[in-house]
Amino acid sequence: MRTTAEAPSTPQVTSPRAHGALRVAAAWAVHAYTAFGVVLAFLATRAAIDGDIGAACRWLVIAMVIDSSDGTLARAVEVKRVVPWFDGTKLDDVVDYLTYVFVPVLLLHQAALLPPGSFGVVVAAAPLLASAYGFCRTDAKTADHYFRGFPSYWNVVAFYAWALHLPPATTAIIVLVLAALVFAPLKFLYPSRAPHFRAATVWSGLVWGVAMVVAVWTAPATSPALLWATLLYPAYYVGLSFWLQATGRA
Repeated sequence: MRTTAEAPSTPQVTSPRAHGALRVAAAWAVHAYTAFGVVLAFLATRAAIDGDIGAACRWLVIAMVIDSSDGTLARAVEVKRVVPWFDGTKLDDVVDYLTYVFVPVLLLHQAALLPPGSFGVVVAAAPLLASAYGFCRTDAKTADHYFRGFPSYWNVVAFYAWALHLPPATTAIIVLVLAALVFAPLKFLYPSRAPHFRAATVWSGLVWGVAMVVAVWTAPATSPALLWATLLYPAYYVGLSFWLQATGRA
């Protein structure tokens, strides 16, 4: 998930000819690539409503792959300079809220991973509202490249709750604690731009990403050994984030 660190300034509109038709086409192709996430969100929603939780998770994994790569592509073709009047960051936030927050919470509900009745609705509302707040903070990403508060990785939470068959009460506690951490004055690593241990964080994140694709694609028959092994990276991510802040490095 990516968020803006400050409100964008008014861009200076330039003619497409100033950059060349090919570069303009490349910039729009990157925006279309990002925007495809809303289609994946729709497909995941449909699968969750139909009770096919495995398919919903697979659509969300594809969305996560796009989100992990579109920023690199955007910088490579300089979309902000080529199409300055189109706000790709705002588009990214729309897609991210759907694929990292709304659909995963819907998945938790549809898979009966939350407590029944009105309390389950309250639990579901907590991440929806907390992350809406988090996405709208202009300081959600710090100047030294950290996320401020829990960065709304609800897709990861939903998958593990489903794959590990967590009891609804346990899932509710986890969801409520993480929703509260959205507001906490804590810094969490921005993996691709980590100021400390970047190489270890990026490479271990890539290994985790590949392992997660395998885990999701084989679910619900995922190897227990693989599933538990994939938890090593989230543990590393959270542990390193807390350690950096506790030692004054963040």
